[in-house]
Amino acid sequence: MLTARQHAATAGQPTSNVSAANFDTLPDSAFIRESQLVQSPKRPDTPAPLPFSAPTLWRKVKAGTFPQPVKLSERVTAWNVGAVRAWIASHCATQQTGTQAKSREGAQ
Repeated sequence: MLTARQHAATAGQPTSNVSAANFDTLPDSAFIRESQLVQSPKRPDTPAPLPFSAPTLWRKVKAGTFPQPVKLSERVTAWNVGAVRAWIASHCATQQTGTQAKSREGAQ
């Protein structure tokens, strides 16, 4: 069981070590919590891997457009880093495909 100073997002590492910069170094099997995944108005200077708020994250989960979180314990919910990376990659690919299609339409 993890202590209050530790949580599943970092597989036992202290919470303060997690940021958007560290997201790229986490293994795909790691878990990341909401507070490290999205922008927070309480911490505007802290970068996050996703450019939207927590309510938007949950709307996307409910709509099925973002991976479902994993319930690690009664009070701990986290996302698999590999699933989040796959979502980011597919979302970026979709954005680029849409942008390229629009620019081809505009050139005609």
